Amino acid sequence: MLKSDRLNRIIDHVSSEGSADVHQLAVLLGVSGATVRRDLRSLHEQGLLRRTHGGAVTAPSELPMRHRAGRQQAQKQRIAAAAAELVPDGAVVGMTGGTTVTEVARALAGRSGITVVTNAVNIAADLVVRPDLQLVVIGGNARSQSYELVGPVAERMLDEYHIDISFIGVDGLTTGGGCSTHDQMEAHTDRAFLRNSTRTVVVADSTKIGKVTFAKICPLSEISAVVTDSAADEADTAALRALGVRVHTA
Repeated sequence: MLKSDRLNRIIDHVSSEGSADVHQLAVLLGVSGATVRRDLRSLHEQGLLRRTHGGAVTAPSELPMRHRAGRQQAQKQRIAAAAAELVPDGAVVGMTGGTTVTEVARALAGRSGITVVTNAVNIAADLVVRPDLQLVVIGGNARSQSYELVGPVAERMLDEYHIDISFIGVDGLTTGGGCSTHDQMEAHTDRAFLRNSTRTVVVADSTKIGKVTFAKICPLSEISAVVTDSAADEADTAALRALGVRVHTA
């Protein structure tokens, strides 16, 4: 196994379980304990997890997008396909950053006659070569964790547009805490998408439902719908519907 593949498997395992010890990881990867310790030291130095005595726990901060892109991939693609069906012909579509919103962009890439307004440079790079849709890129301060352009410049630019439907990526969504993300400035820019959109749809895989992160984006009353996957807890989705949020499961 290549070192890069090994490091990604360690990140996925620790992120999924919350923690892992050296012996568990050595068995999982089929390598020596010494190799695992070196890998954990490397990941700790990059801020991708935190070493503990005998193992590691999840990093206290947001993982870079390149390490999140492959997680829950099949679920995110199903969510994206369902979300794309909500977009009418000729719509102006807002898109924040995030791995699930990126899949929505890919699902819409073959459509013609729509306009995409985004602050995510990776989404812009994917769509700029599509001649049948119009692309508007919102400027701002670049976040390396999410590839988003955020801050006052981004918010002022968004205030210049009317958006028919926006897709918002979140890191957490609960009935009590609403929609949340890891970064405060990103949350402010997400709110600019909300206030300039007729409809706002949150796209979030089931691992985000019932989770709260640092910066609050908005209460649930400010969103039109949630699109998630079928693994979402039924009690959580029922609670969302009870608050008047339309929930689509894919």
